[in-house]
Amino acid sequence: MKSRTETEMMNLILSTAKEDERVRAVILNGSRANPNLKKDIFQDYDIVYIVRDMESFTCDHSWVDVFGERVMMQMPEEKVLPPADGNGRFPYLMQLVDGNRIDLTLIPAERMDELLEPDSLSVLLLDKDGLVGSLPPASDRDYHIKKPDAREFADLCNEFWWITMNVSKGLWRRELTYAMFMHEQINRNVLITMLEWKAGITADFTKSAGKAGKYLPDFLSAGEWEQFQATYSDAEFEHIWDALFTMSSLFRKTAVEVAEKLCYEYPFEDDKRVTEFLKHVRSLPADAQSIY
Repeated sequence: MKSRTETEMMNLILSTAKEDERVRAVILNGSRANPNLKKDIFQDYDIVYIVRDMESFTCDHSWVDVFGERVMMQMPEEKVLPPADGNGRFPYLMQLVDGNRIDLTLIPAERMDELLEPDSLSVLLLDKDGLVGSLPPASDRDYHIKKPDAREFADLCNEFWWITMNVSKGLWRRELTYAMFMHEQINRNVLITMLEWKAGITADFTKSAGKAGKYLPDFLSAGEWEQFQATYSDAEFEHIWDALFTMSSLFRKTAVEVAEKLCYEYPFEDDKRVTEFLKHVRSLPADAQSIY
């Protein structure tokens, strides 16, 4: 099946809203509202419909069939795992068989002021009643890397070095899932945040690093990116140890640079003591009866 074009999809989204008296306004959010972003085939259509009579939509979901045949649909507000937000919005996440994806969120008009969150990546497409009013030109300013204060910097450093000790404990116990959770789900995000701060300094905090730091390669040197790639590991315990020390080295290098640029204090003593502890735990025999 040939994918419908952006023009065809936007016409469908708008004509559906225009023909349904319950839909009073339409807003485009996300990447398609970002004038600085290069378009690609996987960009979603992040759409908000501001509606009257919300229950008439949510009591019979077949109305979304107008957007086309679906591979799959998710309705987060009807899920128990993960639990629904229950905040009054109702999203329909639709992957269509022609390759297009629509993330369509309904917001009741009577709660618009409460539920319509400010977002600089917003383009008003339709406003039948003047509910929304004028919006400033869309930009990604809300998504620019935020400059950390001294406390945030100190807390992030503290979190990183503390979690490395959890990783080491899991590796010595040969608890793969625990060790990888600490390494990937927690410290990976901590490292990315520190790298984003470095990127923010480079760009004078006027750029975005993208969701989960996906644009970091644009800000890092080839050597830094290569080192970051080496922080990923397979499931071999020795390889995870290697990745842990590589991650620690990259975090240290980046954090020291950030501290120097922002005139903050880097916790050299914590770094030194924890690094020595990690090396010690790695050398412990599997049948050790005490840590020291």
